[in-house]
Amino acid sequence: MNGPAPLYQQVKDHVLAHIQSGAWPVDFRVPSENELVRALGISRMTVNRAIRELTDQGVLRRVQGLGTFVADPTPQSEFMRVRNLAVEIAERGHEHSADVLALWAGTADTALATAMDLPVGARVFRSRILHREDGRPLQLEDRAVNPAIAPDYLEQDFTRTPPHAYLIECAPHYEAEHTVSAVMPDAETRRLLDMAAQEPCLLLHRRTRAPDGVVTVADLYHPGSRYRLGSRFTHSPRREDSET
Repeated sequence: MNGPAPLYQQVKDHVLAHIQSGAWPVDFRVPSENELVRALGISRMTVNRAIRELTDQGVLRRVQGLGTFVADPTPQSEFMRVRNLAVEIAERGHEHSADVLALWAGTADTALATAMDLPVGARVFRSRILHREDGRPLQLEDRAVNPAIAPDYLEQDFTRTPPHAYLIECAPHYEAEHTVSAVMPDAETRRLLDMAAQEPCLLLHRRTRAPDGVVTVADLYHPGSRYRLGSRFTHSPRREDSET
């Protein structure tokens, strides 16, 4: 690195440039300090200071055992934003683990093709993953992925990196649609999530779209007694609000 600014400031500028360009979106795991040391050719102490200051400023956030992630810089005003489940669990001080129940290439039936804006019979990647918090089932993830946008999906180790983390690298600029409903699970879902006989599921249906098309469609099943969805809403009065 070169220039008149102190080295730690140049590191901060390097990180900020990636964030501001959209290359590193919210919830993206930034390179580790060791990776930055090797890439930039500067000392660990300098990198540590830069990352620490960006964390203190709310630009980054550290999650013990997982790494450092790009923080959300704006107050949350949408109805709901679904985050990386592994990060959420780690922030609660608990351990995330995942069982990959199935991972395969299939074809889109009429309903899935409609949801993904693909022709009927188009090739899609599929996965079925059981996520655990401290060993207890928390989410059954049933997902379909567009191979044109995430071509290496079937090659990933989802016991180590959740699909959300890989897909956000494939499509950093995206918008997501959500619907939430209470449903009674089938016998297999009930067994996998270790649910009581008459316990309902909280089903989150999520569709993620990038400029190149629909990236993924997912059904996320949660035990109704062990999972809650929440959001914070911040309202800033605008001029037109005060005039009505």
